[in-house]
Amino acid sequence: MPEVSVNYLAVLVAAIVNMIIGALWYSPLLFGKSWMGLVGKSEEDLRKENSPIPYIIAFVSSLIMAYVLSHIIDYIYADSILEGLQAGFWSWLGFTATTFATNYAFQRQSTKLYLIDALYYLVGLLVMGIILAVWA
Repeated sequence: MPEVSVNYLAVLVAAIVNMIIGALWYSPLLFGKSWMGLVGKSEEDLRKENSPIPYIIAFVSSLIMAYVLSHIIDYIYADSILEGLQAGFWSWLGFTATTFATNYAFQRQSTKLYLIDALYYLVGLLVMGIILAVWA
């Protein structure tokens, strides 16, 4: 098995950038209001549930995604913006989009909620792919 070269600073930065994308994505500026309506939550509900646990889990998940994506990028020798985009896209299509589609279908969730949630991960993986490929 080939040795993988991981740039841990790039992984950390990619994870932080993914969290920033998520904060914007689910804010009232972008899709926050629609998302809240689709999941049956209000701003007051979210304030009442003000726990750091979901944010900690989201950050650890972002770190793991960036770490695994860095392995994929290293395995395919991606070192350009286009190759980083491709790694992010194919990772999203093969694992995230399909997993979400299956879960949302069995949960009878709306297509609009699927698109809000799944496309957040597409954007996140594309940006992380760029960061990790270029900063290799």
